[in-house]
Amino acid sequence: MPRISNKGQSMPESPIRKLVPYAEAAIKKGRTIYQLNIGQPDIKTPAKALAAVKNNDIEVLSYSHSAGFESYRTKLAAYYRKHDINISANELIITTGGSEALMFTMGSICDAGDEVIIPEPFYANYNGFATASGVTVVPVKSKFEDSFALPPISEFEKLITPKTKAILICNPGNPTGYLYTKEEIDQLAEVVKKHDLFIVADEVYREFAYDGAQHHSIMSVPGLEQNAIMIDSVSKRYSMCGARIGCVVSKNEDFMATAMKFAQARLSPPTFAQIASEAALDTEQEYFDEVIEEYTSRRNTLVQGLEQIKGVRVANPKGAFYCIAELPVADAEAFAKWLLESFEIDNETIMVAPAAGFYSTPNTGKNQVRIAYVLKKENLLRAIELLKEALKQYKG
Repeated sequence: MPRISNKGQSMPESPIRKLVPYAEAAIKKGRTIYQLNIGQPDIKTPAKALAAVKNNDIEVLSYSHSAGFESYRTKLAAYYRKHDINISANELIITTGGSEALMFTMGSICDAGDEVIIPEPFYANYNGFATASGVTVVPVKSKFEDSFALPPISEFEKLITPKTKAILICNPGNPTGYLYTKEEIDQLAEVVKKHDLFIVADEVYREFAYDGAQHHSIMSVPGLEQNAIMIDSVSKRYSMCGARIGCVVSKNEDFMATAMKFAQARLSPPTFAQIASEAALDTEQEYFDEVIEEYTSRRNTLVQGLEQIKGVRVANPKGAFYCIAELPVADAEAFAKWLLESFEIDNETIMVAPAAGFYSTPNTGKNQVRIAYVLKKENLLRAIELLKEALKQYKG
């Protein structure tokens, strides 16, 4: 019998999506599921983005440039300049989501066996991208008690070896919601310059910063031009997850020329999705102001509700739309399955993402879940009620 590759066998399952069969079975039983497990916003996609596709009169759906439409790249560069990220259209490549941008990046800066240091917990698919690229993830653990702030730089330096090629961060963080301060970004900048490393920043949640806090991009740090690589996406900013449009940005010419070869190999990003994404750049600031106000309210509702449940602890997020909660259970994955298989009140239940899959260190985060506050407040309140009762009933 033909044999599956070692790489294929090593590819990790998504901790977010592997519970989908249990959810599908629950739905077939007629249950309503409050999905706290996935970062799919319910905020409406900007009307201008949808109209640009609906009202388009394209007669031939052709390839775009491998780097993406020049008109989109030019307009996107102008958007970044408004956020103190001074780049030009030739310093970014449009990708099929932020996922492809990360794959291009790992393929461009790492050889098989090379290492990337990542503060954990981190976006679970980083493990998958690394496995697919033959890269070893080296975790540096952030602490729940510190709301997952940047670990001391000394902890990073202990892990740097001749095989280390980069430090990868998500800012604001998925799954933690932590927003790095300017001081933390500056510390990272100094260590990568000192050790001649790349710093890769996944900044797809840039707009989602709360309580008057400000997002600080690695692309805005003076003297970091040859080290900094930024990953971005329209998925969360415009509630356009299905568009699958992202980009990779850097002023390092050698890196961009290498990433371009990967872009050419996959031909081009999707045409209609680029049209929608370009139009989305005309979205008024009022849209973002309302979105931030809504997510701030949802975050407050969720955190306050969780803090009132006996035995539950929550790290208060400052950005994105996730938080990590510690539950009074031994195995959050078993609990998450039980919620879908065996628990219901008035034929309703909830779905959460076990947090162990967001760690690279084995047996870490076993009693934690990631919760996405992407539901309306009334639904969040109901989900909190269900979680409170489920924890009373659970015997695991």
